[in-house]
Amino acid sequence: MNGFQKTVLFGDSITQFWSDYDPDFFESNYLINKGISGQTTSQMLDRFDNDVIKYKPQKVVILAGINDIAENNGPIALEAVLHNIQIMVEKAFQHNIKVLLCSLLPANRFYWNPKLQPEAKVMELNCLLKNYAKVNSIDFVDYFPPMVDATNGLLQSYGPDGVHPNLEGYLKMKFILEPYL
Repeated sequence: MNGFQKTVLFGDSITQFWSDYDPDFFESNYLINKGISGQTTSQMLDRFDNDVIKYKPQKVVILAGINDIAENNGPIALEAVLHNIQIMVEKAFQHNIKVLLCSLLPANRFYWNPKLQPEAKVMELNCLLKNYAKVNSIDFVDYFPPMVDATNGLLQSYGPDGVHPNLEGYLKMKFILEPYL
């Protein structure tokens, strides 16, 4: 395990696709990928026990919220998104699982919901998550600053569709995440 502990990466498509681009990162570091494409925090909360708790990991990396902002299940207040994430964190703590809470990646457009302009909500949710992490002494993995472009979107070189990383984007995320593992 190269000094790493069993860790679940829990999220949506951004998490799900990561192991396709960089399988060695997952295999060599005993990382369990529990990302499901399109899921909102409500859906993730529903599966948290089965996809995180049952594995008895030492750590969980939570990357969640972009599909809520994309209104995949309809509009939802950012405070409700934060509340769903807080419940996940509390469940992890109840089972002695260390939490690594992640910022959302930059996004200023959704190809599947082009009427939305998400950049302000992404930044606001990131601020809420960062403050929550700080107040509760939770490690905060901040992907946003090194991956954002001048329009508060994902740098084209890290993901041409504006939401999902490509190999370069995942390598950048790995560089940011590894010190916390």
